[in-house]
Amino acid sequence: MLMTGRQYRSSLADGRATYFEGARVDDIAAHPILGTAVDVVARTYDRWYSPEPDARSPLMVVPRSAQELRERIPLLHEAGMMAHVTYTSIMTLITAAGRLEKLDPVYRQRLQRYVDEVQERDLRVTQCITDAKGDRSRPPSQQDDPDAYTRVVERRSDGVVIRGAKLHITGASLGHELMTIPTKSMKEGEQDYSIACAVPVNAPGVKIVNTTYAPRHHDPRDFPVSGRDHYPEGFVIFDDVFVPEERIFLDGEFPYAAVFAHSLGLWERLGGLSAMADEADRLVGLAQLIAEANGLAHVAHIKEKISEMIIHATLIRASLEAAISNCNFGPDGAAFPNELYTNAGKYHGAANYNSMVRHLHDIAGGAVLTTPAIADIENPEVGGLVRKYMKTMHGVDGEYRMRLFHTIRDLTADAFGGWKQVTNIQAGGGLYAQRIVTRKHYDLEHAKRLALAAAGLDEDHA
Repeated sequence: MLMTGRQYRSSLADGRATYFEGARVDDIAAHPILGTAVDVVARTYDRWYSPEPDARSPLMVVPRSAQELRERIPLLHEAGMMAHVTYTSIMTLITAAGRLEKLDPVYRQRLQRYVDEVQERDLRVTQCITDAKGDRSRPPSQQDDPDAYTRVVERRSDGVVIRGAKLHITGASLGHELMTIPTKSMKEGEQDYSIACAVPVNAPGVKIVNTTYAPRHHDPRDFPVSGRDHYPEGFVIFDDVFVPEERIFLDGEFPYAAVFAHSLGLWERLGGLSAMADEADRLVGLAQLIAEANGLAHVAHIKEKISEMIIHATLIRASLEAAISNCNFGPDGAAFPNELYTNAGKYHGAANYNSMVRHLHDIAGGAVLTTPAIADIENPEVGGLVRKYMKTMHGVDGEYRMRLFHTIRDLTADAFGGWKQVTNIQAGGGLYAQRIVTRKHYDLEHAKRLALAAAGLDEDHA
């Protein structure tokens, strides 16, 4: 049965141990900063609520065709981050289940039952993958502190006890479940680190320390994007947390540890690619609008910069479409995006994001950082003067131009902009991971054959 927004808010009052800036937060929904994020998620619940007892949220439906895969993307963008991470978690588990055919079938059965439970109860799930890692030059089994990677510290007849920490978990305190999986491939002797499981957010021993890019400002008009839509990042600690047997999806089978990370990487990168496609179009629009407002839209070098931004945005959109149109299918018929186009597109978008922002800042000018607050134009002493001097021509009101500058700053040059810059690079495993997967799925032998043919050589010369 689906939840309403009110029921979602109530579901967070379950005794979870969540912290923010040094204090435990007992009522997340009422918190002055975290509560704004709760409101966003609650509105999503109300938006897709149905009173039918057997209703399922369209945000959790497994796609069975390229068209369904395509239709899900704008739906998830409208629904927001928590819907996205839940969908990504579900699809990660579905994809991983199809890749665990040689393992004990009990794992696949547990995975399917868990997905069914999440869909039936309308829960929100976040992915816990990145460990503390300790000394990055050493594998899990050779760390000074064995807890640098999440591991099993005790096995019981009815389950296991895990210990460790997972970092960069967006919305961890706002969800109900933590999909906990190995961050990388494991080797012989690293069986205890080869653990994949589902943990309730309020399980004894789970502690979540939150940070956020949310603005600490009394007037949200100066933060038109992050002021109304922001999510905390969770530092999730498993302080000897018991996981019952039915919630364990991998335990010690180290050759399969990377299956979950690779599956999550695919869906995280698709999400990143689709977000970048919309984001690139938004940056192009802001560049054109501020150029027009500044009276520079017809200047040659401004037009050239915007043209470069348009080409970048178009290539990202084309990669997204190629990833969907060339989708593959799992053993159960679930559609998942093409690995080559997803990874190449995500890499291209992330690697060139700084160029987009550089062009936007160059076109807009220094007022991106120095524009007065919206409240200043309401001041009876200086408001009229601020409006007068922020105006550029007939038809371009000073407040209109100010709002454009505040949007550009919020998106690209303030706390949220910094968050976007880092997450564009790091989300889905970083640029290096995308290069590896792109090379793996690219038909290099075909490229060599074409080159040999162009050189008039046969394949024996390869």
